[in-house]
Amino acid sequence: MIVLLGLLIFVHELGHFLVAKYYKVRVEVFSLGFGPKIFKVKRGETVYAISAIPLGGYVKMFGDDPTADVGTELKQFAFTHKPVGQRIAIVLAGPLMNLGFAVILFAGVANLGEQALAPKLGDIDTDTAAYSAGFRSGDTLVSSNSEGSPFKTWDEFQHIVDGSADKPLQITVERAGSGQKEVVQVTPKLTANKNVLSWDREVGEIDGLSYLSRASVVGVSNPESLAGKAGLKTGDIVQTVNGTKVTRWRELKDLIEKNTNETLALEVERGLLDEKDPTKSGLPPESSPLKINIAISAELKGQPADKILAVLGVEFPELFLANIEKGSPAETAGLKRGDRVVSMDDQQVQTFEQVATHIRSFGQSVKKDAKAQTLAMAVIREGKEIKIAVSPNMKERMNPMGREERRFEVGIRPLIVDAPAQTIELSFSNPISAFQRGIVQTWNWTSLTVLSFVRLIQMEVSPKNIGGFLSIGKMAKQSWQMGVSQFLRMMAIISINLFVLNLFPVPVLDGGHLVFYSIEALRGAPLSMRKMEIAQQVGLVLLLGLMVFALFNDFSRLLN
Repeated sequence: MIVLLGLLIFVHELGHFLVAKYYKVRVEVFSLGFGPKIFKVKRGETVYAISAIPLGGYVKMFGDDPTADVGTELKQFAFTHKPVGQRIAIVLAGPLMNLGFAVILFAGVANLGEQALAPKLGDIDTDTAAYSAGFRSGDTLVSSNSEGSPFKTWDEFQHIVDGSADKPLQITVERAGSGQKEVVQVTPKLTANKNVLSWDREVGEIDGLSYLSRASVVGVSNPESLAGKAGLKTGDIVQTVNGTKVTRWRELKDLIEKNTNETLALEVERGLLDEKDPTKSGLPPESSPLKINIAISAELKGQPADKILAVLGVEFPELFLANIEKGSPAETAGLKRGDRVVSMDDQQVQTFEQVATHIRSFGQSVKKDAKAQTLAMAVIREGKEIKIAVSPNMKERMNPMGREERRFEVGIRPLIVDAPAQTIELSFSNPISAFQRGIVQTWNWTSLTVLSFVRLIQMEVSPKNIGGFLSIGKMAKQSWQMGVSQFLRMMAIISINLFVLNLFPVPVLDGGHLVFYSIEALRGAPLSMRKMEIAQQVGLVLLLGLMVFALFNDFSRLLN
């Protein structure tokens, strides 16, 4: 965080400093941080310092106090005695340096190589419009009739679909396995945009089309099944089947169906349901894979994968519980991690979406005695079915799009694990193309940042998404661990946020000063000192309030 914020603050203040020097304004102090100076050195007329409170920085210019008495011979070096156009340029230079620095950072990332989603389909369910149109799991999207050039990334394909509502499209796909190319005809339907951080309220959509695939994680509800006796457990990640690597559930099914051996040899990683770390959802703790062999009877060979898995006792893990929230109704009722949900109020469930929908609809037809009502859940634990009564409670939660919603819940999380999406590397070794990419990325992220603030004002995005220094520190740490490209990318995004935030017309910020100077330019005279003092005080209160609110959100997320 020190590296990231320190560099961005330095760049911002350097903008003010350089333009001030260009217009021959005397700079008295150039400081990173506020408060007592812990290090300082004077070069020429300027004291360069690092101060104790690392929450920003400042450039102290000679004559920036309008009430100060500046001698006639020194007015040429005083900030307030410079023409209003020069003062605007000095103030605007800081935010613009952040914007330009973002271009450089994104260009650097482009030169190092960007990871982008490949134009490959994930799991396509059979009951969706995408499947009916002819798309199949694992297909590679090649091109469309509306865009002759091949798709390089998923985003290019998605852009075509978004803008083609109610228009017939011909998408050339390359079939997984065979490599044959076929043309799929489909008409995206106009629908409300689920992405709140988009300028388009309605876009084209092909139901069921996704780049996501379920990982090769298994569920075993009965320890006495063939798989259970062989040592396979719920939450195991299958890495290989008979020596062939797998990462997705559909690949696991395909290899099991094609198996001709008498033994199904699996290598698995264990740890998704490790009791020592119930929040764990990434790599399991065991470094070496476990080898598990399951005997396959002759009559199972050549049978459909679903039948083979059912006989072995291996299940799709979606209905298994991966986590029980502490203090939740589920914990009070006695639900445990690893339980497999069978039914809700005697209604059989096939997906966790059905479970969630049933819980959220709790109380819709209940009146005064709603609190006395319970849901009857049936789960399988250690091979035995258990009936459990649980009372949902109403909670405020943040949905994936950043909106707060009130809903009934019981505090359970399913064992839903997505395989890593397939990516490609976009490399721009030519400096000109890298710089052009930097400009494009900067424009896109600036637009997204402005839209984020618009949606906050419109109350379509919860203000609880606002983060402060702890959030920045967390993102800095995570991106640093992921590599140089990710760290530079995160730095560029935060630099753009600083650019936008500093242009807000709030006194104390650069945007507030720009408003004052713009008014002065239009009316030919500055605002009265009293009016500017009141505005500065209001701006300071607003800024401090925002910082306190952001810090409160940070601690709330940390505690939760």
